[in-house]
Amino acid sequence: MSIWKRKPLHLLLAEAADSEKGLKRTLTAWSLIALGIGAIIGAGLFVRTAMAASQNAGPSVTIAFVVAAIGCALAGLCYAELSSSIPISGSAYTYTYATMGEFLAWIIGWDLILEYAVGAATVGIAWSEYLNNLLVNVLHMSPIPYELSHSPFQTSPDGVQGMINLPALFIVGIISLLLIKGIQESAFVNGIIVIVKVAIVIMIIVIGWNFINPDNHTPYIPPSSIFTDKHGIDHPFGGFWGVIGAAGTVFFAFIGFDAVSTAAQETKNPKRNMPIGILGSLAICTVLYILFAHVLTGVATLEDFRGEGGEASVAFAIQKYMIGYEWLAQLVTVAILAGFSSVILVMLLGQSRVFYAMGKDGLLPKAFSDLHPKYQTPYKANLAILVIVGLFAAFVPGDIVGDMTSIGTLFAFVLVCVAVIILRKKEPNMVREFKTPLVPLIPILGVIACLLMMIGLGWTNWLRLFAWMGLGVIIYFIYGIKNSRLNNPKE
Repeated sequence: MSIWKRKPLHLLLAEAADSEKGLKRTLTAWSLIALGIGAIIGAGLFVRTAMAASQNAGPSVTIAFVVAAIGCALAGLCYAELSSSIPISGSAYTYTYATMGEFLAWIIGWDLILEYAVGAATVGIAWSEYLNNLLVNVLHMSPIPYELSHSPFQTSPDGVQGMINLPALFIVGIISLLLIKGIQESAFVNGIIVIVKVAIVIMIIVIGWNFINPDNHTPYIPPSSIFTDKHGIDHPFGGFWGVIGAAGTVFFAFIGFDAVSTAAQETKNPKRNMPIGILGSLAICTVLYILFAHVLTGVATLEDFRGEGGEASVAFAIQKYMIGYEWLAQLVTVAILAGFSSVILVMLLGQSRVFYAMGKDGLLPKAFSDLHPKYQTPYKANLAILVIVGLFAAFVPGDIVGDMTSIGTLFAFVLVCVAVIILRKKEPNMVREFKTPLVPLIPILGVIACLLMMIGLGWTNWLRLFAWMGLGVIIYFIYGIKNSRLNNPKE
């Protein structure tokens, strides 16, 4: 047995061709773009924009979005080549298995759990918070009792102890069951959500443009200084490092476009549609982000975002400055709930497809690769993820994970960029419908950009990443290597 054994490319391509016995190919390029937008536009746009502006970059948070988008685009070009050439469920896990061997494939598969499962639970917890906001401020109803909408580790200012976060568990459960019903139905629901929230984002940009105060954009790039937040933490503000720090903060807003690649085996004509889905969703969201950030920082001041406007910043800015459009603040709350819902959907979709691929390879129990006899979806993987993510969402506070999702995603991006270089060397004659330009320059720049953003997340997140990976290594040597189909072909 070898931990460096690679999965032969001909086996991967044979699995892709054998679609009659596998997952149904139902997704078009537009479905993939909608899935990408559904995953990308969510907490990042409505929460991280004001945070990055107030702590790091001021109005130049728009430049930070460009920097983060460039890093994502470099990795996205690599994702597009791999997903169109190896149209198999599993995303970066599958690409790593074909290029760098089983052990690193396990590492990236374990890392993707950090991105998708932990990320979905975190967004589920945020969904619960905004549901209460909707009940109180929009519907003028009583909120869900504190003890039934918070984890046991949380206590309200009035001394009420949380018990279980039922709304977070509810949304995770509903979306998991939707995914079991079928990806085509899930994509349809997601498409409706995407149309609603993108329409509201565009509405804010168009209406808000008339309320921009030019003084709020002067100077556009503030001079270098240090900003100390309410927790006593220092942040580089203004200048070059302020923009770079803001890029690390708003990177969270781009997480999700890579989840499109996990649906490669369920895509019609993946060699054409995967690049369109990945790069198209990224491009559309980048334009919306830049315009949205320009409007938000022009309407409200940095002092607003550092004070009472720090939470629900978009609704705050509308209510305070966009006189006559208070109704738009209520729509924003609806858009945030819809946005969170679609983010959870795509993250759970990505996680189930990674489990499906790892189950087929024997690195996880084979049950995870079982398809529903009627719906042809990996329903056991979805149920297992429902339990894992549901428990986390119900009983753990959202701030525990911090930036773990971001650092896990960036690590996956690094390995995908490296995989393109290795596969070009080892399989030069492989048919590539879409080719990453300027290899190895583009992948190398992608690695550098992602590593810089990882460094910007701080040593504590590196420590958490290493601890999580250490646990994964133990599980691999106890279970994975002994049950691997590649290392045990007779079993």
